[in-house]
Amino acid sequence: MNEVEDRTLVRAAQKGDQHAFRQLVERYQRRIYQLALGMMKDPDDAMDIAQETFVRVHRYLPSFKGDSSFFTWTYRIATNLCLDAQRKKGRLTRIDAEEGDEAEIEAAMDPPSAALAGPQRSVLNEELRGKLEEALQGLSENHRAILLLRELEGMSYEELAKVLGIRKGTVMSRLFHARLKMQNKLREYLGEDVPEGGGGDEEV
Repeated sequence: MNEVEDRTLVRAAQKGDQHAFRQLVERYQRRIYQLALGMMKDPDDAMDIAQETFVRVHRYLPSFKGDSSFFTWTYRIATNLCLDAQRKKGRLTRIDAEEGDEAEIEAAMDPPSAALAGPQRSVLNEELRGKLEEALQGLSENHRAILLLRELEGMSYEELAKVLGIRKGTVMSRLFHARLKMQNKLREYLGEDVPEGGGGDEEV
């Protein structure tokens, strides 16, 4: 999406231009719905989240100062709504502390994820797709959210930090452990050996 066009539409919408606001909604509504569906796993819940996201965008747009992009701001609203909904359902365990050597984690994360990236993405058969979905469902909501935003939406570490409201070092740690858990779950399916302690003791 063109960030310059977004800024133009945002300024117009802030002045009361409803057509400009509708253009912003049309530009992002499908991606917000897909994000919500990936996190909530229920089409009705995802639709509710998507609708509430844009209700809040409309409500708070006059106070949006543009410190982050409209894209990042909107995704943060949607992500927080998903996490709040999961907490209300009692399905999310909140983790307050996340450990890890940032330099070591960043180095380990430079290659694409073996679980989700590369040509494998285009040739996964239905059975493996099902296993991938099972593996995603086995992750905590924090891990699932960061994988979806990074791997499917292509967000940078800086964007992830803004959307999730966490430090960049925490982004790297959380993403590292999420990828590791995914890879270990897929190794089990493929019949490969899983390293001792697969994924470590940390739960982030």
